[in-house]
Amino acid sequence: MRYSDLTRRYFESTPALGVLLRDAMSAAPGVFRGSAGQPERGTWVQFDVQAQGGRILDARFLAFGCPHTIAAASWVAEQARGGSLRAALPEPVRALGERFEVPRDKLGRLLIVEDAWLNAAKAAIESGV
Repeated sequence: MRYSDLTRRYFESTPALGVLLRDAMSAAPGVFRGSAGQPERGTWVQFDVQAQGGRILDARFLAFGCPHTIAAASWVAEQARGGSLRAALPEPVRALGERFEVPRDKLGRLLIVEDAWLNAAKAAIESGV
């Protein structure tokens, strides 16, 4: 399969890859985690969001899936940094699919990215940070 330059760049460099932990067992203050999907079904995404005062201080991701899934999750985490905490992706799934030139039959994987992001964001919002 051919991938767009943007997909290849984010898949190969994954600038927001990782977790936000204080130590090996506990999250840093103000960190909230959300995940979606199942590795055994081919796609799983997790986001860690560090928020304070309604702002996203940092965001990281882990993912198992195709290059489109990994690239999109990396981009979402990177774009969210410094933004307002809200239960929405930085752009709609359809626009994300166009940005990364995701084939129509793989668009469902971006819904898993969205669900993981929403789960992390909602946990932060519900905490009142």
